Amino acid sequence: MRQIQFKGDLFVGLYLLLAVIFFIIPIPSLLLDALITFNLFVALAILFNCLYATDTLDMSSFPTILLFTTIFRISLNVSSTRLILSTGNPGVVVETFGNFVGGGNLVIGAIIFIVLVIVQMIVINKGSERVSEVTARFTLDAMPGKQMAIDADLNTGAITDQEAMIRREKIQQESAFFGSMDGATKYVKGDATAGLIITVINLVGGIIMGVMMQGMELSEALNRYTILTIGDGLVSQIPSMLISLATGILVTKASKSSNIGDIMISQLFQVPKVLYMVGGTLCFLGVFTPLRSEGRILIYLGIGLASIVIGRLIEHSQEVESIEEEVKEEEVQADEIRRHENVNALLQVDPIELEFGYGIIPLADVNQGGDLLDRVVMIRRQIALELGAVVPIIRLRDNIQLNPNQYIIKIKGIQISEGEILFDHYMAMNPGYVEEEITGIPTFEPSFHLPAIWITEAQRERAESMGYTVVDPPSIIATHLTEIIKEHLDELLTRQDVQNLINNVKENNTTLVDELVPKLLGAGEIQKVLQNLLAEGISIRDLVTIFETLADYAASTRDTDVLTEYVRQRLKRAISNTYFSDGDMTTVVTLDPKIEQDIMNSVKQTEQGTYITLDPAETKNILNSVETEMKKLENQGKAPIIITSPIVRMYFKKLTRDYFKDLIVISYNEIESDVELQSIGVVTVNGN
Repeated sequence: MRQIQFKGDLFVGLYLLLAVIFFIIPIPSLLLDALITFNLFVALAILFNCLYATDTLDMSSFPTILLFTTIFRISLNVSSTRLILSTGNPGVVVETFGNFVGGGNLVIGAIIFIVLVIVQMIVINKGSERVSEVTARFTLDAMPGKQMAIDADLNTGAITDQEAMIRREKIQQESAFFGSMDGATKYVKGDATAGLIITVINLVGGIIMGVMMQGMELSEALNRYTILTIGDGLVSQIPSMLISLATGILVTKASKSSNIGDIMISQLFQVPKVLYMVGGTLCFLGVFTPLRSEGRILIYLGIGLASIVIGRLIEHSQEVESIEEEVKEEEVQADEIRRHENVNALLQVDPIELEFGYGIIPLADVNQGGDLLDRVVMIRRQIALELGAVVPIIRLRDNIQLNPNQYIIKIKGIQISEGEILFDHYMAMNPGYVEEEITGIPTFEPSFHLPAIWITEAQRERAESMGYTVVDPPSIIATHLTEIIKEHLDELLTRQDVQNLINNVKENNTTLVDELVPKLLGAGEIQKVLQNLLAEGISIRDLVTIFETLADYAASTRDTDVLTEYVRQRLKRAISNTYFSDGDMTTVVTLDPKIEQDIMNSVKQTEQGTYITLDPAETKNILNSVETEMKKLENQGKAPIIITSPIVRMYFKKLTRDYFKDLIVISYNEIESDVELQSIGVVTVNGN
């Protein structure tokens, strides 16, 4: 294979080298004949390759080919000009083309040559150049949309990562190809212009050389050098026209992945009615007009009847195909009924699903202007940047069993939440300072269960001017989905996800990972630590710090809850930055030391982990106190944050997790020294 590649490189290098040599060194007429024939061979090969290419990128090197063939063709033109002016004998090929095309008549030969040049320059070259410009512009403009479509297909699971990579690479190749073609068509246009100038030089210079240097009569010189000039122009312009035609074929292909010949034939002769009408028209012209004289009736009747016969054959073929398709469809349905059901396919559970009624379909349909798929892609990116975890593929599907405007969110096949929207309305929420109310349909925002109203498009501008927060339906669904994913992100983190994260860290931190995994901790234990962090909304993007902390403390304990606390303390800068505003006093609630002591005294250690054995009555009193203090913070518009000692934090969080999902529990060791806190209450029990 390498040997073949080397020979190809050698041939291209020799091809260009000969072109340069021909500009400088005179060549004999016999060699020129061979090279002109070879040039015609190359032009024909390029034309038919473009014609039968099934994909535009099959000819991705076409812009470079245009440059090489143009240089080679001009070098032959220069060589033939040198022979015409110096010896008057540029070879048999040139002279034969000049005599044969003109049929021995100089006027006819000159006219045919001029017509050929006009067709190439004005029709083919000009059209190819314009199409190349437009195609390049539209291809570049369409790139962002194509990239987003690939991201949407990848996100919905329609394609794999490998398929997405291949499609992105193909888009980039198409963009580079059509951008290059836009400039490469200038070579063809310049080549035609140069050929015309060289032709004029041949004619004028040849006549002068024949009269002055070779002693010819003016008429003899005019006859001789006109034939040679026409022949030289033809052997140059014909290959140039073929390559111009190939350029036009390549840039005007409507389909970038089909044989243009197959497309043309199938589209021209696919409607029998058209062939009937065309055939009937030709028969009418041949019978009832003067065209029937002198045997022309046979031509028109022959072609017309042939068109009608072909139309009937195509119609019969389509009828047969239609019947065969019906039979095949019935057979497939029968096979589906008889075939044993593939139970394995039913066992697959999607990590995240968004199902919606048919009234919401336009929001997810790109063809109808919906951008829900794009928003889902952005959700995955947002959570990856915010929390450092890769969200699994989110499946979007319609469900006719739902109400038209209803949607549900499932985690691992189980419905977690639902919502309902009005497709052509907007949701307006009062942030708390709007005095004048606006009329609308009362509802609740699905993510945070805040009171809201549905308003129409006409009310939107007025609501915004009054201070309402106005949200469109796709944003409502996207926000709801984001919050649900964040809430259950710890469940979605699998061992395979953790192994992928470990592999990513290992690329630049080999020593750290080799020390930690599997010598100190396995992937499952690291998974539990990361799940503990995500369950409380702590970002795991800084995996290097997390892994270093685990490596420091895993030698002394393998309790994942304790290791989580060590990691949280090491991440105190990130935790402080998340919950405490820079330079502002943060209002919090503290935990009574007596309760902390009671909790520590009730902790029981087992092989399966730790659990708390507090008296139920005391537990109830603690939870009631927590609820009271949380209301104080919420009434002030503050986040419910309780500060505890480091050793108690994880046990107190376990105690309150099932009752207060939004409660934030932070230990003193997780707070930066420059953070200012103000306690407005203490969680205590009656009698303390």
